[in-house]
Amino acid sequence: MVRTYLADLDDRGFAASSAARRLSAVRQFHQFIFGEGMRADDPTGTIEGPRRPARLPMVLSESEVDRLIEAAQSATGLSDVGDAERVRHARLHALVELLYATGLRVSELVALPRAAIRTEARFFIIRGKGGHERVVPLTDKAKAAAAKYLAIRQASGGAESPWFFPSFGASGHLTRQAFARDLKDLAISVGISASKVSPHVLRHAFASHLLQNGADLRTVQQLLGHADISTTQIYTHILDERLRSLVAEHHPLAKENE
Repeated sequence: MVRTYLADLDDRGFAASSAARRLSAVRQFHQFIFGEGMRADDPTGTIEGPRRPARLPMVLSESEVDRLIEAAQSATGLSDVGDAERVRHARLHALVELLYATGLRVSELVALPRAAIRTEARFFIIRGKGGHERVVPLTDKAKAAAAKYLAIRQASGGAESPWFFPSFGASGHLTRQAFARDLKDLAISVGISASKVSPHVLRHAFASHLLQNGADLRTVQQLLGHADISTTQIYTHILDERLRSLVAEHHPLAKENE
């Protein structure tokens, strides 16, 4: 009867999440009557709930990321702004370059220690979730953006700080919210919807673009700091969806069937 009820919900177009909530209510009811001795068994114990489809993370295209980086870099060359604004532009450029080059979690990026990145080094070590350390390689463009930011900050008379991205807040470093706000403003300036862009979306772009260009899944897992490779496998679904879209849009047989 319970399985028939779930099948009926599916036939009526209920979302998996809605059906799961109804099954939860049925389970709680049967657990109650079983616990009170009104029934000798619980028939819901062996029934699997409806599976929710995996939510694919939003990803920017390579051209969209290029537009963001180019706009951030261009802003660092403005001459008609004050010192504070010049530092803010250089900081945003460094943040975007570093995030797309490394795939760091936003919490790891904004809280980078000043000693973590040496501009002559080709990699640095970071302690991520669960206290696990991992090696993070640096691209030449990311190193150049970081070095330029430091030079502009020092030239403006910025105070010494143990953080790479210091601020006057309680934490002593830039907050995730402040970075997200500046990134959305940058997206709007190049015609990309603010709802489509966040620091986490850039991390997704880092991973999906690596896989798209031939990187293996295990390497991407290590770079992202995922403890379980199943977490990284979501990016293979993104590529599958993109390939299906490309075939549907460009394959001559697909167009003939329309």
